[in-house]
Parts: sequence; structure tokens; C-alpha cells
Amino acid sequence: MKLEFHQIDAFTQRPFAGNPAVVYRLDAWLDDALMQRIAAEHNLSETAFLVKEGAVWRIRWFTPKAEVPLCGHATLASAHALFEVYQEPGERLEFISKSGELRVSREEEGRLALDFPAQVPHPVAVTVELEHALGMAPVAALGANLLMVVLESEQAVRECTPDFKALSKLPWQGVIVTAAGMKHDFVSRFFAPVIGIDEDPVTGAAHCSLIPYWAERLGKRLLRAEQCSARGGELWCRLDDERVSIAGHSVLVASGRLWI
Repeated sequence: MKLEFHQIDAFTQRPFAGNPAVVYRLDAWLDDALMQRIAAEHNLSETAFLVKEGAVWRIRWFTPKAEVPLCGHATLASAHALFEVYQEPGERLEFISKSGELRVSREEEGRLALDFPAQVPHPVAVTVELEHALGMAPVAALGANLLMVVLESEQAVRECTPDFKALSKLPWQGVIVTAAGMKHDFVSRFFAPVIGIDEDPVTGAAHCSLIPYWAERLGKRLLRAEQCSARGGELWCRLDDERVSIAGHSVLVASGRLWI
């Protein structure tokens, strides 16, 4: 059996930046264990699998180690593949996922916008274990689906060098570090060693918590964000009550066939 795949860099306008994801458009679902092995073979932060169900697409995401309930950049990459490679008509795509209904729409200047559920974070205790894992003292910590740690400055976010083994022992699937930005409204980085991703280049799902937090703190609903990883990525963000819009560019960098 041969399967067609496409590798797309999300949240960037140039190859080899942003966050890469592999996308498979399937006629029917593969065995879960096989999809996990395929994701491990690609060894990127996410591999997305899509199956058409009526007028919508069901989407699932796998890291090299585990299936995850929500992924932004691989959803953006999936929409890019459907619109640009497979020539899906219209201006909007609807996906069904383990996190509910997700929508992706075309925007101005070639961007695609994710319509995701907001995940409002709430204050949690700053523990000794957290400080040790990050190697610095947080200003605050908040939790929703992920742990969000506020640092004192953009420089602190850029210079953060966590102990990944210690991070993996925290009771969270992933840890966001964030601060107010100098050129952007806010900056962030994201670490998830417990699911096989020491640092994710650009993380749409993390912005489900970052957007409501910074919208309230800065008193504005429209925000520009940078995820300042080594590859880097830029996001156009908007808070819409219980939903968030996360927009960005994407670029196809490779296509191929997998033989199994």
C-alpha cells in the first residue's frame, strides 16, 4: 500500500521556518498503531491524518510518541494541503476533532485563520519543581490544558534553557513560557518533552490560552504574537468570546509517498 503525504511549514512565509507538519489525506482510517508508527517515522512534532465525513473532515494528530487532542499548526498545514494541493473549493473548511469542531478560513494576504476554543488559564501555584525545571523564577503560573508560565521579559523567554527531564516530571502535557513583547504584543515558547517534543517551534494550541490571558492583560482583542523558537513563527490573534482566531501563513516544502 502506498500513501501520499505533504510536508508543510506552518506560521511562516518561507521554507525551513515556522513549524513543520506532515499531512495525510486518507480514504479510510488506518489502524491507530500504524498511524503512530508513521508519525514516529516522520519524527516531526505532529503528523495529521484526515478522512472526509460528509461535508466535514475528521482530523487526528500524532506526535512521535502519542496522539494529542488538539494541534494548531498541523490543522493549519492540513487546511493548506486541502486548499492548495487538493483544490478544495470555498473559503472555509470544517474539521471534527477530539477537541470538538474546528474551522479554518481564508484571510487577507494569503493567511489561514484557525477558529479554536479558548482555554482560559487560571492561577496555579509556582512550585520549587517548576522553578528548578525552568532554571528561573516565574512571575506567575496559570493552568488550563497546558501550564502557562509568565516570565519577566522577552529576553527571559528567549534565554530560558529548561531541564527537559525535570519538565517531563511535571503533571502537565506541556509548558508555555511567555512575556510581553518588544515588537509584538507578546512572545512565547513551548516545551513538551513528556510527549516527545523538547521544544515545539510554533504552537497554535498554546495560543488558545495565551490569547485570552494577554487580551485581558493588555485590554485588546486583536494581538500580534511571535513564538521565538529557533525556527520562529508569527501569529495574528483575536479573542472572540469563548473562541480564538489564530492566523498565519504556510508553505509547502515537500511531497512524497510512503510505502507500507
